[in-house]
Amino acid sequence: MALLEVENVSKEYRIPGQPPIKVLDGVSFCVDAGERVAITGRSGAGKTTLLNILGGLDRPTSGKVKCTKDVGFVFQSFRLMPELTVLENVLLPSMAGVEGSRVAKAPERAKMLLEKVGLADRAEHLPAELSGGEQQRVALARALMCEPEIIFADEPTGNLDAMTGADILDLLMGFGGKPFALVMVTHSAEAASRCDRTLHLDAGCIASD
Repeated sequence: MALLEVENVSKEYRIPGQPPIKVLDGVSFCVDAGERVAITGRSGAGKTTLLNILGGLDRPTSGKVKCTKDVGFVFQSFRLMPELTVLENVLLPSMAGVEGSRVAKAPERAKMLLEKVGLADRAEHLPAELSGGEQQRVALARALMCEPEIIFADEPTGNLDAMTGADILDLLMGFGGKPFALVMVTHSAEAASRCDRTLHLDAGCIASD
């Protein structure tokens, strides 16, 4: 059974006095449990818009997205809270609508995740004290905090040098523990090649699957 079902999703932006700008046009696909899917395409093809809709950060103009599972999100620009420590950033998802028993275990899980991504010794540091690669590791740990069944990642290696990006990709692809599906927007042919399949967006449509 599919974890994610995308049915004929379209997205338009309207500016008064001008024709609507169509960013997505009838996109449909499914993602199964544990499946890794890359979304590729030129800049402006609608990749990030699609990912934001899949993750519930935006709404389609028409069509449906069915995803009743817990999700995690990894942003290209990290999106860490600058005033919070590394540990507090990882804990953030556990503070929103999570059951009491999981809240009680949250600090232990956050510390375990930081150890997994190699940042146990940076738990009390602020994001500004970290490198870009370290910040992306924190963002990955945060996305995994509530044990999601699917993770959406927007260019997770896009702001990193090749070696650091490869390390982040290794973590995404080989993270131990509960398996999760991955939907990743990427310009990297190497990153896409490590996924089970690739969806190529062109002019708001899936050109190949």
